[in-house]
Amino acid sequence: MNHTWNKVIYKIWSPFYDSFFNSGLFLKARKQVLSDIPFKEGQKVLFVGVGTGADLELIESTKIDITAIDFSPDMLNKAELKFANSSITFIQMDALNMDFVENSFDIVVGSLILSVVPNPDACFSEMKRVLKRDGKVILFDKFAPETKQLSLPKKIIRPIVKLLGTDIGLKFESIYMHHKEQVQIILDQPVMLNGMYRKIILKKKAN
Repeated sequence: MNHTWNKVIYKIWSPFYDSFFNSGLFLKARKQVLSDIPFKEGQKVLFVGVGTGADLELIESTKIDITAIDFSPDMLNKAELKFANSSITFIQMDALNMDFVENSFDIVVGSLILSVVPNPDACFSEMKRVLKRDGKVILFDKFAPETKQLSLPKKIIRPIVKLLGTDIGLKFESIYMHHKEQVQIILDQPVMLNGMYRKIILKKKAN
């Protein structure tokens, strides 16, 4: 996966994205991920890879300061149209190189983003960088099990699936190992398809 191809593939996906990833099991999982997040009035919240704004539809956005970024202008345009009368700030931006200063946000939300970017470790590093100390990263994504090898069929189809815009072989633990001195996992639970999709909450350490 690379940025050029991602722009192409998500331009293709944009008219149909909500039909697949904001309905049925995915909608139920998104609700499970976001329902108990204690957003507080005045907090600054960043949605990384906001896509068509599926997550934004599930939260009370009027009392928090929301910034939403996406690399795909076509996906972002869908979100902007949905929330044209809101105070949400939408910005086309590369999640691997964000234009925010350090310690900017109280909460950073990343749904189905680490598995689609060209460099998930760099993306997570940026999410961590712009997060305030004691702030939280909320992840919803698909990750391969830490202790299991991919099955032969998955190994065969993995390159093909990548061409569709996502990686079915990414292990979150391979990312976390590079950042565990700065953030700690406070929740890691399965939310969909027998644990293939997980809700992970991390807290940035104060030191």
